[in-house]
Amino acid sequence: MNEIISYFSTIPSSHRSLILIGGITLFWVIENNFPLFQMQYRKWHHAGINIFFTITTIIVNFILAFILIKTASWTTEHNFGILQWIPEIPIWLYTIIGLLLLDLIGAYLVHFVEHKIKFLWRFHIIHHTDTWIDTTTANRHHPGESVIRFVFTTLGVLIVGSPMWMVFLYQSLSVIFSQFNHANISMPNKLDLFLSYFIVSPNMHKVHHHYMLPYTDSNYGNIFSVWDRLFGTYTSLPKDQLIYGVDTHMLAEENNQLKNLLQIPFQKSRSAKNTKNQ
Repeated sequence: MNEIISYFSTIPSSHRSLILIGGITLFWVIENNFPLFQMQYRKWHHAGINIFFTITTIIVNFILAFILIKTASWTTEHNFGILQWIPEIPIWLYTIIGLLLLDLIGAYLVHFVEHKIKFLWRFHIIHHTDTWIDTTTANRHHPGESVIRFVFTTLGVLIVGSPMWMVFLYQSLSVIFSQFNHANISMPNKLDLFLSYFIVSPNMHKVHHHYMLPYTDSNYGNIFSVWDRLFGTYTSLPKDQLIYGVDTHMLAEENNQLKNLLQIPFQKSRSAKNTKNQ
């Protein structure tokens, strides 16, 4: 455990980039060989759009990184936050509690709020417009949403009182798990169901990308599935009934053109039966 702490305390930016690139490459290869769905689409064109949003997310996080670092340093220096207030416990338990709480605030909570507040939904909807969910979809976030998610991550660090090594560990795990549960990979149903009691499995998260309510408003988790089960937002749907996308933007010119995707948050609101107003 001490080796993990030491590594993530000084993890170079190049290693963090390798984790992101390596994850996409690994799950890209797996989904090409063991696909959940045989999707008829221009995979490289689709990947190009999603990688563009991945790059903008990296840029946003790089520009604002000093805020996260300052926040983590302040919490440890001033003994502020949940982890700073609990009695001394084994480091492995300390780490699990910290990761669970960071996932609650930095992933589950922000995701839930984005679905419930119309202004935030305008930015998050870009993620849901993807009608071909694969591992590159993981980072398909409008730059505006990247800022929103950064704010919640920073809030999580402040409330949890997590040291910077834990923040880097959480972000690395978050990237890998997001790529995993978005990947178009076929897993035995029993294995996927078993995993879904502990982590967000591929089939569990795919339900969230079904194009209609109430499924869109479910399964908000990213790493741990406990929060969806605890707060009653877990649901399931047979994979043969899945239709990806969001019912307000099902046309290719709406969901598969980069220029339009960037403009969606600023376009006139629209609504559709079984979905929310933007």
